[in-house]
Amino acid sequence: MQKGNIGVTTENIFPIIKKFLYSDHEIFLRELVSNAVDATQKLNTLASIGEFKGELGELTVHVELGKDTITISDRGIGLTAEEIEKYINQIAFSGANDFLEKYKNDANAIIGHFGLGFYSAFMVAKKVEIITKSYRDGVQAVKWTCDGSPEFTIENIEKADRGSDIILYIDDDCKEFLEEARISGLLKKYCSFLPVPIAFGKKKEWKDGKQVETTEDNIINDTTPLWTRKPSELSDEDYKSFYSKLYPMSDEPLFWIHLNVDYPFHLTGILYFPKVKSNIELNKNKIQLYCNQVYVTDSVEGIVPDFLTLLHGVIDSPDIPLNVSRSYLQSDSNVKKISTYITKKVSDRLQSIFKNDRKQFEEKWNDLKIFINYGMLTQEDFYDKAQKFALF
Repeated sequence: MQKGNIGVTTENIFPIIKKFLYSDHEIFLRELVSNAVDATQKLNTLASIGEFKGELGELTVHVELGKDTITISDRGIGLTAEEIEKYINQIAFSGANDFLEKYKNDANAIIGHFGLGFYSAFMVAKKVEIITKSYRDGVQAVKWTCDGSPEFTIENIEKADRGSDIILYIDDDCKEFLEEARISGLLKKYCSFLPVPIAFGKKKEWKDGKQVETTEDNIINDTTPLWTRKPSELSDEDYKSFYSKLYPMSDEPLFWIHLNVDYPFHLTGILYFPKVKSNIELNKNKIQLYCNQVYVTDSVEGIVPDFLTLLHGVIDSPDIPLNVSRSYLQSDSNVKKISTYITKKVSDRLQSIFKNDRKQFEEKWNDLKIFINYGMLTQEDFYDKAQKFALF
């Protein structure tokens, strides 16, 4: 058994994680489940290029609640003792103090900056264990344990299967995360569209007037959401039912735009023109931003032009930095390009409906004019385009 100290130059990074990140500590689940998905996808990639010859088998990521634990398990690539040493123990926090001083009000920047996804576990846990076995042949499975001080232990253990189990022993002041409804809500929020199946407990069914667990995994996500598919494979019904999945209780959308760009940045998504009720304030912040199918935020000011924050839908781009502050997003050059691109796509779509289906355009004009007039007033490059199709 090996003992050691995590390579942290500050006395102790954990109080910092706790203190600064407390405001948003639910994201630990997003980070850990995304890590499990990454490990699984890496294995898929290795298999596809012939570097992993074994059976892939069942690749579902499991999230399970115990009496005082949450466990996140995957059958991905796993870690060797050396890899734990490298990725988990030796985070070089050079100049961490100055950095923390500078960003202490912006928790997300810290996590994003250090690739600290895994360490967000300590926002809610008093002890964390990693039980892991690498996909490589003949390697020893290991168990890493850390109680939120810089001291950790690594010991050899028996583990039949490759992959990792991350076990969080939930702290007394975070018991809310042991409630099924709370975890279920967070998985829905952050993990609904992850590309690998995520199971949370077992499916339940009604039997003799009460709910009983079945043996079937309760899969909470849709691994190939609409925006990842080709527009040519999709029908109007598909778009409408996806819309009602995102916004239950809403009227049918007027129409939609399927975004798909590879260059000069990657961006996919579907934007819907909703039917606008007269009160336009209610409808802001209905665009959900994803990064590789992981939910990031629904406040997209600065990513889409102001008048388009009235649209609904999904934007997914690996080029939008995940854990960063709003101010950073607004000055990021990719984000500016994305915003320009979206404006152009929207005006092209309006222009083509105007040209090819004037009747439909006129019928929908009353719903559209809020966007168009607002856009013309606030966005110069949109004004030039919209002159061609604005009706008076």
